[in-house]
Amino acid sequence: MRDGYLVGLIGSGIGPSLSPALHEREAAELGLHYRYRRWDLDDLGEQPSAVGELLARARAEGYRGLNITHPCKQLVLDHLDEIDSDAAALGAVNTVVFDGTRALGHNTDHSGFARSLQRGLPDVALDRVLLLGAGGAGAAVAHALLGLGAGEVRIVDLDADRAAELAASLPERAVTGGRLDDELDKADGLVHATPTGMAAHPGLPVPAALLRPEMWVADVVYRPLATELVVTARQRGCRVLDGGGMAVFQAVDAFRLFTGLEPNAERMLRHFAELEGAHV
Repeated sequence: MRDGYLVGLIGSGIGPSLSPALHEREAAELGLHYRYRRWDLDDLGEQPSAVGELLARARAEGYRGLNITHPCKQLVLDHLDEIDSDAAALGAVNTVVFDGTRALGHNTDHSGFARSLQRGLPDVALDRVLLLGAGGAGAAVAHALLGLGAGEVRIVDLDADRAAELAASLPERAVTGGRLDDELDKADGLVHATPTGMAAHPGLPVPAALLRPEMWVADVVYRPLATELVVTARQRGCRVLDGGGMAVFQAVDAFRLFTGLEPNAERMLRHFAELEGAHV
């Protein structure tokens, strides 16, 4: 066995997360002693604002790094010593690596979504894409879509100011969207990037009747993999991308950051499918 790694995940409602098993199985394939632990804010009785204290605690306990998920991807920024260019552009961090006394922030969500979309829906139209959600995941998706050549990304969020702020931080091809029904009527595709549909936040983020069979639909939620949106969109005749690919590809990049080693992405995709099937 090579040197050991202790890593973790900070977020709310992360009990169903497959990240621990996914990371640990790939580490075992590479002969690593590797432990991945959950730091669930709900179980700890902590507010999202405690993320800085949790980072300090993890560093003191010898963690190599942490993944960061909802609702801490933006809150964590104030507690880092350095942020890479991608994370700075996104204004969100989902991976923190401890290097001595320094905490370094990265974002693997954008690359994870881009690789997932290219793999799962390689030929879909990107002339006009509706992005639902302007939080950390939404920011990553927006950058990924623009990087893939999207003609226009229309951003809608329950917090209109947050949607406008995200749009203003992006190239002019990203704009604040209008009424949801109008946007869905004109969109080539919909990307859903809010917590709705997660095990702890069940539900459908848009009315089913607004999902047209001509459009494609991508969800970033992966637990459960068959979210209500994914199931409904398929029933409506849409081409659909679930959140599994993004979950795996962001984990591939995070694993590399934690260990400095190159994981086998195809093997991790197979592991994810097995783990998902075992947890249904």
